[in-house]
Amino acid sequence: MAESAGGGPGGGGQPEGRFVVTSEPLDAGRTAAAVESPDAGAVSIFVGVVRDHNLGRRVRYLDYECYQPLALKSFERIGGEAASHWPGAGLAIAHRVGRLQVGEASVVIAAASAHRAEAFAACRYAIERVKQIAPIWKREHFEGGESWIEGATADPEDAAARQMAVARASA
Repeated sequence: MAESAGGGPGGGGQPEGRFVVTSEPLDAGRTAAAVESPDAGAVSIFVGVVRDHNLGRRVRYLDYECYQPLALKSFERIGGEAASHWPGAGLAIAHRVGRLQVGEASVVIAAASAHRAEAFAACRYAIERVKQIAPIWKREHFEGGESWIEGATADPEDAAARQMAVARASA
Protein backbone atom coordinates (compact mmCIF):
# COMPACT_ATOMS: atom_id res chain seq x y z
CA MET A 1 0.00 0.00 0.00
CA ALA A 2 1.41 3.37 -1.00
CA GLU A 3 1.38 6.18 1.54
CA SER A 4 1.56 9.89 1.15
CA ALA A 5 4.00 12.17 2.89
CA GLY A 6 3.18 12.98 6.47
CA GLY A 7 2.99 11.47 9.89
CA GLY A 8 1.70 8.13 11.01
CA PRO A 9 -1.16 7.41 13.37
CA GLY A 10 -1.47 10.12 15.97
CA GLY A 11 0.19 12.68 13.70
CA GLY A 12 3.87 11.80 14.26
CA GLY A 13 6.50 9.51 12.83
CA GLN A 14 6.83 7.52 9.65
CA PRO A 15 3.53 6.42 8.08
CA GLU A 16 2.68 2.71 8.00
CA GLY A 17 2.81 0.77 4.75
CA ARG A 18 5.21 -1.00 2.44
CA PHE A 19 5.97 2.00 0.22
CA VAL A 20 6.32 5.38 1.87
CA VAL A 21 7.47 8.91 1.08
CA THR A 22 7.47 11.14 4.14
CA SER A 23 8.92 14.29 5.64
CA GLU A 24 9.02 12.54 9.03
CA PRO A 25 12.11 10.73 10.40
CA LEU A 26 12.39 7.15 9.12
CA ASP A 27 12.02 4.13 11.38
CA ALA A 28 13.87 0.99 10.25
CA GLY A 29 11.82 -1.15 12.63
CA ARG A 30 8.54 0.08 11.18
CA THR A 31 9.80 -0.50 7.64
CA ALA A 32 10.91 -4.04 8.54
CA ALA A 33 7.57 -4.75 10.23
CA ALA A 34 5.83 -4.05 6.92
CA VAL A 35 7.45 -7.17 5.39
CA GLU A 36 7.82 -9.54 8.34
CA SER A 37 5.79 -12.74 8.09
CA PRO A 38 5.79 -16.20 9.71
CA ASP A 39 7.35 -17.79 6.60
CA ALA A 40 10.24 -15.28 6.46
CA GLY A 41 13.39 -16.64 8.05
CA ALA A 42 15.38 -13.53 7.12
CA VAL A 43 14.83 -9.79 7.04
CA SER A 44 17.56 -7.64 5.52
CA ILE A 45 17.55 -3.90 6.18
CA PHE A 46 19.45 -1.17 4.34
CA VAL A 47 19.58 2.33 5.84
CA GLY A 48 21.05 5.12 3.75
CA VAL A 49 22.22 8.09 5.84
CA VAL A 50 23.47 11.58 5.06
CA ARG A 51 27.25 11.57 5.29
CA ASP A 52 29.45 14.53 6.17
CA HIS A 53 31.47 14.63 2.94
CA ASN A 54 31.13 14.19 -0.82
CA LEU A 55 33.61 14.84 -3.63
CA GLY A 56 36.13 16.27 -1.19
CA ARG A 57 33.66 18.79 0.27
CA ARG A 58 32.25 19.00 3.78
CA VAL A 59 28.48 18.45 3.58
CA ARG A 60 26.32 20.58 5.89
CA TYR A 61 22.89 19.10 5.02
CA LEU A 62 20.78 17.78 2.10
CA ASP A 63 17.39 18.79 0.77
CA TYR A 64 15.42 15.97 -0.89
CA GLU A 65 12.56 16.59 -3.30
CA CYS A 66 10.44 14.15 -5.25
CA TYR A 67 7.41 13.75 -7.45
CA GLN A 68 5.54 11.71 -4.88
CA PRO A 69 2.87 9.91 -6.96
CA LEU A 70 5.48 8.62 -9.41
CA ALA A 71 7.98 7.82 -6.64
CA LEU A 72 5.40 5.58 -4.95
CA LYS A 73 4.59 3.90 -8.27
CA SER A 74 8.33 3.36 -8.78
CA PHE A 75 8.60 1.71 -5.35
CA GLU A 76 5.65 -0.56 -6.17
CA ARG A 77 7.27 -1.46 -9.49
CA ILE A 78 10.58 -2.26 -7.77
CA GLY A 79 8.71 -4.47 -5.30
CA GLY A 80 7.14 -6.40 -8.19
CA GLU A 81 10.44 -6.73 -10.01
CA ALA A 82 12.16 -8.03 -6.87
CA ALA A 83 9.38 -10.58 -6.32
CA SER A 84 9.81 -11.85 -9.89
CA HIS A 85 13.58 -12.33 -9.40
CA TRP A 86 13.36 -13.68 -5.85
CA PRO A 87 9.95 -15.36 -5.49
CA GLY A 88 8.62 -15.13 -1.98
CA ALA A 89 10.65 -12.01 -1.17
CA GLY A 90 8.67 -9.12 0.31
CA LEU A 91 9.97 -5.57 -0.02
CA ALA A 92 9.31 -2.27 1.77
CA ILE A 93 10.82 1.10 0.83
CA ALA A 94 10.59 4.34 2.83
CA HIS A 95 12.21 7.55 1.56
CA ARG A 96 12.47 10.85 3.33
CA VAL A 97 11.95 14.26 1.73
CA GLY A 98 12.77 17.73 3.00
CA ARG A 99 15.87 18.89 4.86
CA LEU A 100 18.08 16.18 6.36
CA GLN A 101 21.05 16.75 8.61
CA VAL A 102 24.26 14.69 8.61
CA GLY A 103 23.56 11.31 10.21
CA GLU A 104 19.82 11.25 9.43
CA ALA A 105 18.34 8.38 7.41
CA SER A 106 17.24 9.30 3.90
CA VAL A 107 16.07 5.84 2.80
CA VAL A 108 15.20 2.56 4.51
CA ILE A 109 14.68 -0.65 2.57
CA ALA A 110 13.62 -3.94 4.12
CA ALA A 111 13.43 -7.28 2.33
CA ALA A 112 12.05 -10.45 3.86
CA SER A 113 12.33 -13.98 2.50
CA ALA A 114 12.60 -17.57 3.63
CA HIS A 115 16.40 -17.44 3.35
CA ARG A 116 19.04 -14.75 3.89
CA ALA A 117 20.60 -14.84 0.41
CA GLU A 118 17.33 -13.79 -1.23
CA ALA A 119 16.67 -11.11 1.42
CA PHE A 120 20.14 -9.59 0.93
CA ALA A 121 19.84 -9.72 -2.87
CA ALA A 122 16.34 -8.20 -2.97
CA CYS A 123 17.44 -5.40 -0.62
CA ARG A 124 20.49 -4.58 -2.75
CA TYR A 125 18.42 -4.74 -5.92
CA ALA A 126 15.90 -2.30 -4.46
CA ILE A 127 18.44 0.42 -3.64
CA GLU A 128 20.02 0.06 -7.09
CA ARG A 129 16.61 0.49 -8.75
CA VAL A 130 15.60 3.38 -6.48
CA LYS A 131 18.74 5.19 -7.64
CA GLN A 132 17.93 4.31 -11.28
CA ILE A 133 14.22 5.10 -11.61
CA ALA A 134 12.65 6.88 -8.61
CA PRO A 135 12.01 10.60 -9.27
CA ILE A 136 13.85 11.76 -6.17
CA TRP A 137 16.41 14.56 -6.27
CA LYS A 138 18.80 15.92 -3.69
CA ARG A 139 20.42 19.29 -3.30
CA GLU A 140 23.67 19.09 -1.41
CA HIS A 141 24.58 22.04 0.77
CA PHE A 142 28.31 22.13 1.50
CA GLU A 143 30.75 24.62 2.91
CA GLY A 144 31.05 27.26 0.22
CA GLY A 145 28.00 26.43 -1.88
CA GLU A 146 25.35 24.01 -3.00
CA SER A 147 24.58 21.80 -6.01
CA TRP A 148 21.95 19.41 -7.28
CA ILE A 149 23.08 15.78 -7.32
CA GLU A 150 21.95 13.78 -10.34
CA GLY A 151 18.80 11.78 -9.66
CA ALA A 152 17.09 8.95 -11.51
CA THR A 153 18.31 8.59 -15.08
CA ALA A 154 17.09 5.19 -16.33
CA ASP A 155 13.84 4.45 -18.14
CA PRO A 156 11.89 2.04 -15.91
CA GLU A 157 11.31 -0.15 -18.99
CA ASP A 158 15.05 -0.36 -19.79
CA ALA A 159 15.88 -4.08 -19.54
CA ALA A 160 19.64 -3.38 -19.52
CA ALA A 161 19.27 -1.13 -16.45
CA ARG A 162 17.23 -3.82 -14.68
CA GLN A 163 19.89 -6.41 -15.54
CA MET A 164 22.62 -4.14 -14.17
CA ALA A 165 20.69 -3.89 -10.89
CA VAL A 166 20.27 -7.70 -10.77
CA ALA A 167 24.00 -8.18 -11.44
CA ARG A 168 24.95 -5.76 -8.63
CA ALA A 169 22.50 -7.48 -6.27
CA SER A 170 23.97 -10.88 -7.09
CA ALA A 171 27.60 -9.82 -6.70
